[in-house]
Amino acid sequence: MQVKTYKHVDYLWDDAHAANLGDDQVQLFLYRSNILGADLRITNYGGGNTSCKTIERDPLTNAEVEVMWIKGSGGDIGTLTKAGIAGLYTERLRDLKSVYGGLSDEDRMVGLFNHCIYDLKSKAPSIDTPLHGLLPFKHIDHLHPDALIAVAAAKDSEKVTKEIWGDTMGWVPWQRPGFDLGLQLEKCLNKNPDIRGIVLGSHGLFTWGDTSYECYLNSLEVIEMASEYIDKKIKENGSVFGGQKIESLPKEERSQKAAQLLPLLRGLCSSENRMIGHFTDSDIVLEYINSNDLERLAPMGTSCPDHFLRTKIQPLVLDLDRKADLSDSKEVLKSLAPAFTKYRQEYKEYYESCKHDNSPAMRDPNPVIIIYPGVGMFSFAKNKQTTRVASEFYINAINVMRGAEAITEYTSLPRQEAFDIEYWLLEEAKLQRMPKEKPLSRKVAIVTGAGGGIGKAIADKLAEEGANVVLTDIAEDRLKEAVETYGRDTASYAVCDVTDKNSISDAFEKACLDFGGVDIVVHSAGLAISKPLEETTEKDWDILQDVLVKGQFELAKQGVAIMRSQGLGGNFISIASKNGLVSGPNNVGYGTSKAAQQHMARLLAAELGKDKIRVNVVNPDGVIVGSKIWEGDWAEGRAKAYGISVDELPDHYAKRNLLNEIIYPEDIANGVFACVAILDKTTGNIINVDGGMANAFVR
Repeated sequence: MQVKTYKHVDYLWDDAHAANLGDDQVQLFLYRSNILGADLRITNYGGGNTSCKTIERDPLTNAEVEVMWIKGSGGDIGTLTKAGIAGLYTERLRDLKSVYGGLSDEDRMVGLFNHCIYDLKSKAPSIDTPLHGLLPFKHIDHLHPDALIAVAAAKDSEKVTKEIWGDTMGWVPWQRPGFDLGLQLEKCLNKNPDIRGIVLGSHGLFTWGDTSYECYLNSLEVIEMASEYIDKKIKENGSVFGGQKIESLPKEERSQKAAQLLPLLRGLCSSENRMIGHFTDSDIVLEYINSNDLERLAPMGTSCPDHFLRTKIQPLVLDLDRKADLSDSKEVLKSLAPAFTKYRQEYKEYYESCKHDNSPAMRDPNPVIIIYPGVGMFSFAKNKQTTRVASEFYINAINVMRGAEAITEYTSLPRQEAFDIEYWLLEEAKLQRMPKEKPLSRKVAIVTGAGGGIGKAIADKLAEEGANVVLTDIAEDRLKEAVETYGRDTASYAVCDVTDKNSISDAFEKACLDFGGVDIVVHSAGLAISKPLEETTEKDWDILQDVLVKGQFELAKQGVAIMRSQGLGGNFISIASKNGLVSGPNNVGYGTSKAAQQHMARLLAAELGKDKIRVNVVNPDGVIVGSKIWEGDWAEGRAKAYGISVDELPDHYAKRNLLNEIIYPEDIANGVFACVAILDKTTGNIINVDGGMANAFVR
C-alpha cells in the first residue's frame, strides 16, 4: 500500500501533523476520521463511523484491558473530537453475544452497550458499535463512499465485488445495522481471514488496518479501485442515465427561476412545519435531472439508510416546463399544489402500509428533495445545515445511481426495509433527544444597514435566537467583516442600496436563493442630518426621504410579495426614531422622514393584517455608543442644538431619560426580537427603546 496519488479521493494525510500526535492512537484515529470526513465522496456529514482499540489500565482492577474508542451516536467524523466518542470495554461488548436473543432483540442490545462503558465521559454509543467491536482490528473505518455504495446497490453486487477485488474483499447482504450485522461481519471474516475489507449490500464499506495510517490507506485504495472500475464501465457504455433528455437553461436564468420558485415551494413544503430552503444546480445534479432515466430512477428512492433518513425515500419531480413564466405566483401555486397533495397522500399510504403496532406517529409528509428538470434541485428542512446536508446526501445518491447503472443496474431498498429504518424506535429516540429549537428557528430575516451599529446588533440578536440572516448594506467591506462573525449556515450578505429598487430586488433574490424566502424584514439602514430650516438643502431633504421613506416603501412592497407567495405570514419592522414623535429644533428633514416611516408602518399594518403580516416600529433614541450615524455631522448638529459639546452628548442623552440609562444597539435589537418573537399578536405598534422619554409617549 504505497500509492499516494489518487484520482477519485483526496490523500490528505500530513506526516508532520501525524508525527506531532506521537503514539497517541486515539488522537491518530481522530485525525484519520477528520480527513476522511473532509472528502464528501468518501462519506457525508454525519455518515459512517470510525474506531480504534487501545490497551488501557482498568480503574477497578488495575489490570490491562482492551478499550474500543468509536464515534458516538449522532456524531460526524469530519468534525469528530474526543468529546464526541465513546470508550467501551471490548471484551464486555463481545460478551453480549451470550445474551443476544436474535433480530427481535436488537433494540434491547443498544441499551446494554451502556453496561460496557469504560470512559465515563463517553457519548452515547451508536448502533454501529458491535460492527466494530466484534472485529479484531485495531483501526476500523465504516464509510459510505459513493463508489462503494454504487457497487453495494448494483444488481449482482456480490459478483461485482468479486470482479473488482477478487478474494481480497468480503461481501455481506443487506441487513439493518445492529448486533446481528456485527455477527455477520465476524462470520464473513472467519470464513475469509485474509480479506482487507467487507462490502455491505446496499449500505457501505468496512476496511481496517493495524495502524491509523494503514487503515487510512486501505480505505482510500479500496475506494479508488471501485471508482476506477465505474469509470471504465461508463466509458464502455458511452453515456450515463440513458443520455440527455432536455437542455439546461443558462446559469443566470436558472438562478432567476430558482429565486422566483423557492418561496412558492417553501410555502408548499411548510404545510405542517416551516422549512428553510437550499438550491443547487451543479453539473452532477443537472446531468441526472435532465436525463432520460430520471423518470425511472427517481421513484425508486435511495439505497443507503443514511441517504433516505435525510432525503425521504424519494424526491418530488416537478412537472413544470423549464421555460415556464413564473411571474404570476398565484397561477404557479395553482399548478404546483396538486403534485404536493399527491406526494403527501402517497407518503401517507407508504406509512400506513408499512407501519407496525409500535411505530412512531407519521412525520411530516412533505418532500425534502424537489427536482426541477432543466433548472436544478431544491431541498427543504428545519434549518440551513439540515437542508444543505440533505442536498449533499441526495447528490451522493445520484452518484450511487450513476455508478450502479454503469455497472449493471441500480437497485433500491424494498419499501418495508426503508420504513423500518426511517421509523426505527431507536431513530425516533435520537430525534426526541434533539435540543429544543430556538424561538426564531426556521425563520429568515433580511436586515438593512447591517454592516455595523444598530443593524448589525439586530442581525446578531436574530441569529442568536435561531434565524437565518441576510445582512445588507451599501459598504461591502463592512458586510464581509460582519458576516464572518457568524457560523456556517447562519448568515449571508448582499450589497444593497435601499434607494434603488433593483438593488433591493437583488438582495431579496439572494435571500431566496440562500435560505428559501423571507419571514422578517428589518429596515435599519439610515442616516441623520441635523440642520435648521434655512440650512437644510433640497439634497438633504431628498436623501433622507429616499433612504428612510422610499427605501422602506420599496422594501415593504417587495418583501410583502415574497411573504404572500409563501403564505406563512411575516414581520416588517421599521427602525424609526423618537424624533418622529417629538418636535425639536434643527431637525425638520430627519424628523419628518422618521414620522413618515412611522405612519407608513401603521398604514401597512392595517392593509396586511389579513395576510398575517405584522408591521411594527421600534423607536430608538440617544444610541450613541456603537451607532454609525454618530460618526458624522449629526453629532455636531445635535450638540449645537442642545448647546453642549460632542463629548458631552453620551451623558446628556443618558441623563435626560426617565430611567437614566445609556441606550445601546443591543437594546434596539431586543426591541426587534420582542416584536417578531414575543408580541405575536401585536401589529401597528410603536415600541420606544429610549429609557423613557415622556414627550415621546405614544399614548
